[in-house]
Amino acid sequence: MPLIPPPLLVALFGVTMWQLAEHLPLGGFAFAAQRPLAGLLLLAGLALLAAAAWTMFRARTTINPLTPERASHLVTSGVFAVSRNPIYLGDALILAALALGFGNAVNFLLLPLFVWLIGRVQIAPEERALERLFGEEYRAYCARVRRWL
Repeated sequence: MPLIPPPLLVALFGVTMWQLAEHLPLGGFAFAAQRPLAGLLLLAGLALLAAAAWTMFRARTTINPLTPERASHLVTSGVFAVSRNPIYLGDALILAALALGFGNAVNFLLLPLFVWLIGRVQIAPEERALERLFGEEYRAYCARVRRWL
């Protein structure tokens, strides 16, 4: 499992974006709708996180990303019917909101790095654990629902 919990990884990426915006003016930009658009992305990310957490809570299964082997149910309803990883998708939307809000184009280069890193160190181990736990039911879910969107 990952050495850095996903919420901490998101925070580290956010702080890095802030520091890049503060100290690397290269790629800076500003436009009239920048803050409102960043706010909408932020709200979308937070709403996705909340919907996913609520769905997992209702299913009475773990939401702890460090212990996927403790999952008691395979959650396939709600936002999980559209994305196998709505929480990480929400995290990515929050980081996109920060990149836009900070107004530094260089920050957008960190988004693919986040997606790659979370996929490699978090999602892949989670998928292996869920496949061990739920077998064919999980494989069928993976065939139906994309990892991100």
